[in-house]
Amino acid sequence: MAEAADFQGMRISPARRWLRRTASLITGVPLVAGLLCGPAALPAHAAEEPTGSRTVDVSLDTLTPEAPGKKDRITVSGTVVNKGRQTITDAHVDLRVGPEIDGRSAIDRAAERTGYTYGVDGPTIDDKYSVELPKLVSGVSYDFTLSVPADELPLDDDGGVYQLGVSLSGETPNQSYERVLGIERTFLPWQPEDVEKKTRLTYLWPLISSTHLTSETGSDEQQTPVFEDETLAAELAPGGRLDQLVSLGRELPVTWVIDPDLLATVDAMTRDYRVKAGDSTVAGTNQDVAKRWLSAVESAVQDQKVVALPFADPDLASLAHKGKSVSGSLSHLQPATEVAEVTVETILHVKPSLDFAWPVEGAIDSSIVDVATSAGAHKVIARSDSLQDDLPYTPTAARPIGGGTTAVVADTRLSTAFQGDMTRAGESTLAVQEFLAQTLALTLQAPENQRSIVVAPQRVPTIAQAQSMARALRALEHQRWTQPLDLVAAASAKPDADANTTVPSASRYPSRLRKQELPVQAFEDIRQTQNTLDKFKVILTFADRVEAPFGRAVDRELSTAWRGKPVAAQEYRAEVQSYLQSLTEEVQLIKKSDVTLSGRSATIPVTVQNQLVQGIDDLVLRLKSNNPNRLHLDDDRTKGVAEQPIKVEGGHSQSVKFPTSANANGQVQMTAQLYTADGTPYGRPMSFTVKVSEITPTVMLVLAGGVLLLVLAGIRMYTQRKRAAAAEAAVAANDQDTADTESDSDGSDPEQPSDLAPDTGPESGNPSGAGEKVDR
Repeated sequence: MAEAADFQGMRISPARRWLRRTASLITGVPLVAGLLCGPAALPAHAAEEPTGSRTVDVSLDTLTPEAPGKKDRITVSGTVVNKGRQTITDAHVDLRVGPEIDGRSAIDRAAERTGYTYGVDGPTIDDKYSVELPKLVSGVSYDFTLSVPADELPLDDDGGVYQLGVSLSGETPNQSYERVLGIERTFLPWQPEDVEKKTRLTYLWPLISSTHLTSETGSDEQQTPVFEDETLAAELAPGGRLDQLVSLGRELPVTWVIDPDLLATVDAMTRDYRVKAGDSTVAGTNQDVAKRWLSAVESAVQDQKVVALPFADPDLASLAHKGKSVSGSLSHLQPATEVAEVTVETILHVKPSLDFAWPVEGAIDSSIVDVATSAGAHKVIARSDSLQDDLPYTPTAARPIGGGTTAVVADTRLSTAFQGDMTRAGESTLAVQEFLAQTLALTLQAPENQRSIVVAPQRVPTIAQAQSMARALRALEHQRWTQPLDLVAAASAKPDADANTTVPSASRYPSRLRKQELPVQAFEDIRQTQNTLDKFKVILTFADRVEAPFGRAVDRELSTAWRGKPVAAQEYRAEVQSYLQSLTEEVQLIKKSDVTLSGRSATIPVTVQNQLVQGIDDLVLRLKSNNPNRLHLDDDRTKGVAEQPIKVEGGHSQSVKFPTSANANGQVQMTAQLYTADGTPYGRPMSFTVKVSEITPTVMLVLAGGVLLLVLAGIRMYTQRKRAAAAEAAVAANDQDTADTESDSDGSDPEQPSDLAPDTGPESGNPSGAGEKVDR
């Protein structure tokens, strides 16, 4: 393989290299003097054109191996771009190794430096490893690759963290001497031999997504789920975010932290499902994608530690700061934890740990700890910027904070190492090298003490972030200064006696995070939805058909995923409540028109309609007379209230009849209302008017007199006819005797007519018509 210095056939003589180095030293003197004397006033045009060591933008795309050993060859590749207006000549790219960096804070300061600093960035290595470049025209980028054996670098055999710089030197027409025109720095973790006591490193690998399922389900037996859209399928598909997390994580020593809602949602996709499309839905088509991903997850987590968050990853800080003021808010945590265990075991066939709570960004206060442990968790994943230490070294993550609770304090620097934009190769490379440097510096802080360190990265890493995380963990596979440890073991490690165990007060909770919390109104909305659900499910013969989907929808309303999305969160809550309310209204009273009652007693029908696909039970229908002195119900002559139990099959109606009695003429307002078994009103009341038209006593006397006269007249007519019939019978008897001798009697009886009972048709369940006459 040709030396990296061979670039397009160009070479530089040793004499010229010596002149360049001398020129660099000479030009560095005024730079140092400038630093000692303070900054000079910048000319007005300085902001317009980069100058000095910022003239050229140097980008490092790759550095391999990330943590080299003695026999390795270090290769650095990248690009340079002339940001100035003048063409640069006699340019060359060099590798520089600065002095060893002592401590983690020193790494932080070094990472913030910009521009070239003489004496700090170190000299260039042997010129034979330089890369000569042609003229650098303004705005044009050039690629470079440097390759140097590790043993050629000025590195201590005992190991340490070094700053590695890649600089571009050259000349410009207005300054015809060589100087550094651009530099980029990174870190080189150098540990050629294994340390005696390695840092035990725990890395959390989150499988978490946002909410994709609605609360709607089909009316079929399988209750076909309805998705908001198909964006989840894109994450699951090959190359998608969740696909990459599983593909990368299965090869790494990590602890899986899973939101069971994601598993349940993907599991729902493996069967028939629907997707919203305007006001209707269409059939989902990504069953194979879902099946493939679930199978990959199940394979990846076998023989690995799995931590299950409560279902839908509830926002513990929002619950602690806002939810506690609304009754019933905390009651959702325990069911969410129980469902989490069942979900993970059923889908992945592994038993998860449920003993960990993970507040957003590991920020805790006493109220968050109380809420986090209220559902049974005894370990809270915090972060070191929340539970700070005043120690010259980084202590072990586990530490007792009282009440039998352990705070597992993740390291802030390592946990936030990959939160930036990792899509650019240069940013990813710098992040990986700084992460590795911090782990080595941490180990070298107290080499005589073995410590357990936890890394809790961002909850929803991007593809580029996940790939960068994986690169860093793969670089530690040689285990020269770290060794992997799962989260359960890290939480059980012996605490450091000097570590801080005082949980901060609520006033120290970051205002940035507090602004993202769910508002109190969100918990009011959630309580309303839960109350509606509680009233609804008690009347159903198959309550689990609504309890499961709406219970999980309520869990999703509490999700951490809504942080920073207040409008979307409110819309989701409104949709859940609206859909649930529409289902409850499928059980209702049919509106009645006014009723006319002619007579002293009658039965009044009231119809209950059930348009659900399942039956309803445990309902009571109460009918109330607002004027029982005029019209009372036979069941209760004093209060004017009667009730009857209701049981209606799905898709049917039931008409219930209430016996009534009238005492006086006039109009009476009647009110019908459904109640649950515990006496809670269900649905809206239904009112109608009964018009009582009772017959008066005077009219009854007149009618009775007329009837009596008719009866007397009938008796007289009957008597007269009986006498006439007797006379005729005497004459006929003689004639009959004669006839009997002539013929035999036939022995038949005269025919007797009978009354016919009229048929009674079934009552209609439709609303009664105007002027309805009730049955008497």
